[in-house]
Amino acid sequence: MPLTDLSLDECRDYLPPLPAPADFDAFWSRTLDEARSCAADKPVFTEVETGLTQVRTYDVTIPGFAGQPVRGWLRMPAGSTEPLGCVVEFLGYGRGRGLAHENLLWASAGYAHLLMDTRGQGWSAAGGATADPDGGASGVVPGFLTRGIESPETYYYRRLYADAVRCVDAAREHPEIDPDRVVVTGVSQGGGITLAVAGLVPGLAGVMPDVPFLCNIPRGARIAGRPPYTEIAEYLKLHRDRTESVFTTLSYFDAALLATRATAPALFSIAMMDDICPPSTCFTAYNGYAGPKDVRVYPFNGHEGGAEYQQREQLAWVASLFAGLSSGQAGHS
Repeated sequence: MPLTDLSLDECRDYLPPLPAPADFDAFWSRTLDEARSCAADKPVFTEVETGLTQVRTYDVTIPGFAGQPVRGWLRMPAGSTEPLGCVVEFLGYGRGRGLAHENLLWASAGYAHLLMDTRGQGWSAAGGATADPDGGASGVVPGFLTRGIESPETYYYRRLYADAVRCVDAAREHPEIDPDRVVVTGVSQGGGITLAVAGLVPGLAGVMPDVPFLCNIPRGARIAGRPPYTEIAEYLKLHRDRTESVFTTLSYFDAALLATRATAPALFSIAMMDDICPPSTCFTAYNGYAGPKDVRVYPFNGHEGGAEYQQREQLAWVASLFAGLSSGQAGHS
């Protein structure tokens, strides 16, 4: 895939205005207050047998948006006795949580690893187990980007971002996890969710978004050559009179805008030949990110990004981060 976006030098300087809706912060404060107040049930962690002797695995159910159940896996190194640092991971578009014995990297490195299932997804590469009861109106383009797009109140990603925040809450409340050493991460859609959570949850220890989706959404919808951003263009091709209202709704969920509220240290990765999440959209989030930050750039990669090379970077970064972080230093609230 050749370069189709701005050059790296241009991307490093690229920071277009992303106006926030007047009620942006109030909208998210109310959304999260409602999600937490609806949580009549506590998170449930049920240990499952996987045949693995060095990793404990728990089937997780967490009350998410409107108290609706969100599934996941919690993996922890066997025999751990001290409260653990935790990596909370969000998944790419279409993926579900998969099987209990998969995704062992972070537990193998000595951390707790909470992997959140994605409501309504799980049809691509890995199965899911979380329903999306509020599917929204008819006439949406197949996928999730236009589900409930008639209003910020009904939009799919309102529910998903609230689910993600509640998963971080659950990790912090777990007796075997150090609440001051919680890092969030994800690839593509998971990277966008990671940035959203970074802007909505104070006191995180670290943030690791890879080739993040949902950043500078108006630009992504106009220049991305492949789905999912193309779902927005397909929707507006049919609904010619809804452009303004659609982009108003999307502005509440733009991860690049939420990143301007973030304060935790961040390690990004961006691929310069990415035609799914164009690099200029990712750099919009990176350049506007309000906390300490660093980025790994992969000049000749597409949406696969750094893959295992970026995992190597992340392992070293998290180890260094936690080594320099005394208990309570992150000061979560």
